[in-house]
Amino acid sequence: MRFESTFLRELPVDPETGPRLRQVEKACASRVLPTPVSAPRLLAFSHEMAEELGLSEADLRGPFEPVLGGNEVLEGMDPYAACYGGHQFGNWAGQLGDGRAITLTEVRTPSGQRLELQLKGAGRTPYSRRADGRAVMRSSVREFLCSEAMHHLGIPTTRALSLVQTGDQVERDMFYDGRPKFEPGAIVCRVAESFLRFGNFEIFAYRGDEDTLRRLATYTIKHFFPELLSPGKSPGPDEFVRFYREVCVRTAALMVEWMRVGFVHGVMNTDNMSILGLTIDYGPYGWVEDFDPSFTPNTTDAHGRRYRFGAQPRVGEWNLAQLGNALYPLVGSVEPLEEALGAYVEELDRRQREMMLKKLGLTRWDEDEDRFLSEEVFVLLSMVETDMTIFFRKLADIDFDPSLSPQERRAPLEPAYYSPLLREPDYFKTLDRFLDRLGARVVRDLAESGRSPEERRQAMRRSNPKYIFRNYMAQLAIDRAETGDPSLVQELLELLRRPYDEQPEHEEWAARRPDWARNRAGCSMLSCSS
Repeated sequence: MRFESTFLRELPVDPETGPRLRQVEKACASRVLPTPVSAPRLLAFSHEMAEELGLSEADLRGPFEPVLGGNEVLEGMDPYAACYGGHQFGNWAGQLGDGRAITLTEVRTPSGQRLELQLKGAGRTPYSRRADGRAVMRSSVREFLCSEAMHHLGIPTTRALSLVQTGDQVERDMFYDGRPKFEPGAIVCRVAESFLRFGNFEIFAYRGDEDTLRRLATYTIKHFFPELLSPGKSPGPDEFVRFYREVCVRTAALMVEWMRVGFVHGVMNTDNMSILGLTIDYGPYGWVEDFDPSFTPNTTDAHGRRYRFGAQPRVGEWNLAQLGNALYPLVGSVEPLEEALGAYVEELDRRQREMMLKKLGLTRWDEDEDRFLSEEVFVLLSMVETDMTIFFRKLADIDFDPSLSPQERRAPLEPAYYSPLLREPDYFKTLDRFLDRLGARVVRDLAESGRSPEERRQAMRRSNPKYIFRNYMAQLAIDRAETGDPSLVQELLELLRRPYDEQPEHEEWAARRPDWARNRAGCSMLSCSS
């Protein structure tokens, strides 16, 4: 493997090395080595990610295992933690940085792509503040599996190569109630083209360090947005605006993808927003099960619900505005940045229309009729306790044959309801009205597109997953992994590789969340503790 570090080679680096806590000025990163653990053991790995990196299972279970556990650094690796700041819950938080993540190296894959390998939970860094830099098994299992699940759902995301048990115990106060306990430690090796986030730019703008800000923005465009540069030219205000616009467009695409599958990030602080439009930093995330736009999986957000499901597109725009403020010193004018931010709204609206067409099984947007259907379907989901994923998946099975009774036509949707619909006349009236209008719209769309009803169903199934990584599934896998048994982690990893396929042998994982998981810790809401 070819190891390199363009980040350290081309950007200013902290002259001090090691994990001593400190304010790091005029530097994008600090060199720091992972802290060794007592008994690293590989529990699971992504075969696709390993293959992309050119690594075999023998490599991962042999010479690479101590590297993935933080006990060895191979020749050519130059580990570091990045410096960044961020707005947390709407307030500027100052210097944050990689407090428990250490980038080992950049790797050139056999295909020529440059990817960054980062260990999460590898020990203290200069940015750890009052923390120990470690991660526990529960958060590591969740990040490992959800990273790969999101990738196979087709959603831009950081990836996960491996899950390693450290053999050490880590003390955590899971509920922030003053009753900490020791939990098994673990390390995830995360992989991405870059882990740069909005906060990497904000920290230098807030400090008035325009030189480092310019160098970082130039580096980012050169390596990740090269199409914005003319050959031999350094970026100026126009290029920085085009860069910002591209970040806005990518972020809009990401927000729509989250909404499409019911994913709720939970901590959309600006330090958790990827400059490449990736899903990054899987903390107290969750999935909308019984549909509720106000759902937040984060206990810290339970009061204000700033990062609730339905607010994610709006928060994305707010976060982008903060990035625009950070880039202002490089542009020198507000108007072009505001115009670029407008591209976010335009892209969001366009992609939302496309998303709803696909989820409803239509091909061409009819402003009046499809706007009504798109709004009415979420009214339905809100009226009674309805599983969003199952409802949309089963919507493909609705038969619009006019000879069917309303009860027969509705029947495919029954698995989506968390409670029997015995006395819900208003709901049935709304549902029947929706299905009448959808049926008429489908008939017209099939005639215009030339698709068959079966082709429409198959297209809907490619947009509406059958399997998502529900929190209760994660908790079951965690329970076993904490005993050293990775079998369920591996089973779910395999299941989530094909979320749109029927997989009849795994039908149990396509069902509604079980009642026992409704209020169990780890199955509904989670804290940031990890």
